[in-house]
Amino acid sequence: MANVVRAALVQTKWTGDAESMTELHEKYARDAAAQGAKIMGFQEVFNAPYFCQVQEPEHYKWAEPVPDGPTVKRMQALAKETGMVLVVPIYEVEQSGFYYNTAAVIDADGSYLGKYRKHHIPQVKGFWEKYYFKPGNLGWPVFDTAVGKVGVYICYDRHFPEGWRALGLAGAQIVYNPSATSRGLSAYLWQLEQPAAAVANEYFVAAINRVGVEEYGDNDFYGTSYFVDPRGQFVGDPASAHDEELVVRDLDLDLIDEVRQQWAFYRDRRPDAYGPLTEA
Repeated sequence: MANVVRAALVQTKWTGDAESMTELHEKYARDAAAQGAKIMGFQEVFNAPYFCQVQEPEHYKWAEPVPDGPTVKRMQALAKETGMVLVVPIYEVEQSGFYYNTAAVIDADGSYLGKYRKHHIPQVKGFWEKYYFKPGNLGWPVFDTAVGKVGVYICYDRHFPEGWRALGLAGAQIVYNPSATSRGLSAYLWQLEQPAAAVANEYFVAAINRVGVEEYGDNDFYGTSYFVDPRGQFVGDPASAHDEELVVRDLDLDLIDEVRQQWAFYRDRRPDAYGPLTEA
């Protein structure tokens, strides 16, 4: 019997406040559950605008503790209600002055499994993230969920192959990559890098982007969220480049073993020869 997981992601526009944004995602989660989805991921810092287009201290207000803040508690209730695993990216405050770009992973029974903190933090025009976030310090955890082994990478991380590989070595079957990426050079890379990572590491990737122009800058987030399989092929069509969209796809996890037996990348790795890659 095939090991098929019905998975979901959603790309949305900023609604103007955290409460209505959270309510919108709750609606989409219930819609996904009604379609039979068993896991779902949201976009980067899902319940806030992408405030990193500016550098203003007022935006520290969006941060909250993980897992003891109100949003994670609310998402735990939602996961239990819908019976879905949830990947919930939010702005985390650990203590005064310690802020991270984080994603909480919640199991289908509502239990909190842990979190991933974004490792690679950009600091370029339109993406002033070092102003707001410390680099992640929790490694690349893989979470044993009700649907299988799930990893997380976040946005700018996707340009760095090392974390993708670390997740694969830790057993990830599905990796969610929530993002906030805008038109320009990255639009070409968006449909190149993540399928390539899925091929190189032989697992499924869920690539999630925001959509629309937000109030704190002029970045035009281009959506086109998608699932890609271990062969680097899209699972169904990517989402709209302009509109909100809920994407629900069936992922055949048995394909992972099939591909890994055909392309034995893990067998043929040469970690004994890679030492110089970690030298400054």
